[in-house]
Amino acid sequence: MTDTQPMPMLQRLRAGLDLLLVANVFLVIAGALWFGVAVVCHSRHVEGPLELFQRLWKPLFTPAISVLMAAALISGLLGWWQRRGQR
Repeated sequence: MTDTQPMPMLQRLRAGLDLLLVANVFLVIAGALWFGVAVVCHSRHVEGPLELFQRLWKPLFTPAISVLMAAALISGLLGWWQRRGQR
């Protein structure tokens, strides 16, 4: 039997944030793979992939990496805080 009650606002916010962070991780991984392919292409004198990566570096990849690092730091701090509170 399924529960038909709506999710509380905080749970929906957390679920949405979790989904956003998972998508962010995959974006960073895809960017790293793209960079690797672009470097190989550059060594073969194919400049297009590296030029596109460089154009997207500041508006796309820098914020994605920053969000990933901030989420990791916040997660670590919250875990430390919870362990500290259990003592």
